[in-house]
Amino acid sequence: MTKTVHRRLRGRCKPYHFHVATEYGGAYGGQPWQSAAPPYGGRPPYRARPVRARWFAAVAALVLGAAGLAVSLAGVTSQVLPRQFTAQQQRQIIDWEAGKRWRDLPAGTIFPASVSYPPPAALDDSSPQLTAGRAGIARQASCAAVTDAAVGAVLARDGCEAMLRATYVDATDSYVVTVGVATMPGSAQAEAAARQLAGVVGTSGAGVQTLRVGGTPSAAFTNVRRQLSGTVPAGTYLILYAVGYTDGRPRVPVSADSYADAEMTGAGAGVAQDIGSVLDARVTPPHCPGTPGC
Repeated sequence: MTKTVHRRLRGRCKPYHFHVATEYGGAYGGQPWQSAAPPYGGRPPYRARPVRARWFAAVAALVLGAAGLAVSLAGVTSQVLPRQFTAQQQRQIIDWEAGKRWRDLPAGTIFPASVSYPPPAALDDSSPQLTAGRAGIARQASCAAVTDAAVGAVLARDGCEAMLRATYVDATDSYVVTVGVATMPGSAQAEAAARQLAGVVGTSGAGVQTLRVGGTPSAAFTNVRRQLSGTVPAGTYLILYAVGYTDGRPRVPVSADSYADAEMTGAGAGVAQDIGSVLDARVTPPHCPGTPGC
């Protein structure tokens, strides 16, 4: 074997096999290994693959594969099984179904020609039901246009869309009731408005403005003659009512007369509840037919 070293590169460039022997203590590869056997079994270190590392790699691959399979199965199951609505989703769907009735139903269905209501318990009246007849129906209006300012502000804040009104006279022609149906975005907004109006409406008479119908006992029923007012929540609707005397007498402290107070409150709330029962009739709870993706 001939070794050739150029003069200008002397001591700086040697063939690869010159370095192999000196790494392990020998000269030119003639010396044996310093130890009886190399620590890695006679093979270069970078080729060693411990059994424990391979075992951990296999277990990790198995776990990841199982997780992927579980995620895939969950995705398939969610597409195949019927969809389950949450309680909030069910309420939203029910509100939507009931909330469109004021647009779909005729005015004469929302405000029937005659309504019935129970007599006030305080009167101990033997008659099973009292009745009131419809005097007239007003055109649809904005909530602010046909309510007092404080009431209109509350309704607007909770999203009132429109106000429908009608006036009824009781069977004795003694009391006149104007009812206003405030159409709200949802039952939660209707309930919130009712709570806020609890301290506004009442014996002050403030609330929905009166609807007078000429040629009927309600002709003299003006806003200043409202004796009592109140609200009745009915799902996505808030029913407001105002009660007065048909004889046109001015506002008097009705609360001082327990008989008149109970009878007028019974008439107003009774008419409002009867109308509310039409708009808030039960809606079948929504369910999914079970088709994929429902």
